Order: sequence, then C-alpha cells, then structure tokens
Amino acid sequence: MTAGCGELEFDLPSALLAAILAKFDEIEPADLTVENTLDVPEAQGIYALYLKDPQKLVYIGKTDSDAGLKYRLTRHAKKLIGRLNLQPGDVEFRAIRVFVFTAMDIETALIKHYGGVSSVAWNNSGFGSNDPGKERDTTNYKADHWDTQYPIDLDSSYCDFEPGQYSVADVMSKLKLELPYLVRYQRPGRSRNSFHDDFTQGNVQIQEVGMTTRQVLELCIKGLPAGWHATALPSHIICYKNDNRKFPSGEAIAKS
Repeated sequence: MTAGCGELEFDLPSALLAAILAKFDEIEPADLTVENTLDVPEAQGIYALYLKDPQKLVYIGKTDSDAGLKYRLTRHAKKLIGRLNLQPGDVEFRAIRVFVFTAMDIETALIKHYGGVSSVAWNNSGFGSNDPGKERDTTNYKADHWDTQYPIDLDSSYCDFEPGQYSVADVMSKLKLELPYLVRYQRPGRSRNSFHDDFTQGNVQIQEVGMTTRQVLELCIKGLPAGWHATALPSHIICYKNDNRKFPSGEAIAKS
C-alpha cells in the first residue's frame, strides 16, 4: 500500500436499497386518494403502490425535483377515478423522500428486489404513462394493458350540469376539464382554446341533473351535423368529424 494512502470500497447502491426497504417497512400505508396526497412533499423520492385486501405490490415509481412525489402521486390518484373494476380506496401507497440518490438505479434495484417487472404488475403496463397520444387511438390494447383491465367508466356521472341549454362547445369544454380521464376532440387549429364551428353552433338541452358521461356525449353528437363520432377507448374519449379510421379497442358511443 502506498504511504499515506488507503482504499475504501463501499457499495452505495446496496446500502441505499437496504435503507429504503427498511424505511418502507416502517411506514403505515395510506389510501391513494387526492386528499391524502395534498400533504406529500413536492420532492424527489421513491414510492410504491399496493392493491389492498390482501396487500399486493403493483407499482414502483421514482420522482425528481421537477415532478416530485406530490405531483406523481396526485396524478396516479386521479387516474383511479372513473374506472371500472377499481376504486380509489382499493389502492394505497408508501412514499419516501430521498435527498441524494440516483433515482433510476434505485427504481430498477427495487423492482429487481421484488422479483422483476413480471412481479410488479403495473410497471410497464401503461399505468404510469401520460397522454396516450393520437397514435394510441388506432392501436389494439393488449389484454394485460392497465387501461384494458381498468377501462374508463361511461355510465356514471362525474360532471354535473344544471338543466338548460348549452352549446356543444361549452359541454365538451366542461367534460374535458372535469372528467377524471382524457377527452380529445377535433379543433380547427392548434390553439387549445379554439372550437370547431359545429361545436359553437350546435346546441344541447340538458334535461336533468346526474346524466352519465355516455348520455351527455350522445346528446352532443345528436346536436352536431352529420359526420361526427364519439368513441371510447379503454383510456380516453375521442370526438372527430369525417374520421374513417378503425379503432380496434374502441367502443362507439354515438355518430351523427
């Protein structure tokens, strides 16, 4: 050994993994609801999601300082709303703020520790994805895709309208803003605040409070000129005019 010089070999990833596993065991899980994510720090860290009764690990995620724990967990909590076969109270979470770490390495190490991706059902299932993108409309959702297992619910009321007459533009804008899943409709340009002339000129008569998403969309399409369709994909709703594409995983809601 060189005079005045020593060596230290320290396995930092393994030590950090062990510390995170021990901390997870100390944390009492909480239901993954928007209310419960409000006080989570907006910081980098690692988190785990579990199905309840019996508890089963289904997802491991990481965050950074730009999209921290609060942002990611709140987004996940909102995604559980308005789904078939799943309720927000069916899922719980544990989260750890980690001040200094290599997030990708730790996420991978945790997944490997728990048996690999095949043992953590919601990783690589589409659960953690953002806006599916227009190209997703015409693809065939696989049976193990998260949205296939828990498709959007069209037959409940998630957006309240007072009885009265509305423009189709007003109704679709409110649906897009308030529904817990994505609504995408045709616009005349790139502006997110623009509406097709058919939307601004078409009218909808809301007869009663508590109409389902399907019923409201049926009314909207009925109030539009010929050529429009509303279609439900497992993850989102689309509404386009003179659109002759095939939607292998789509369910037709209405056509004008």
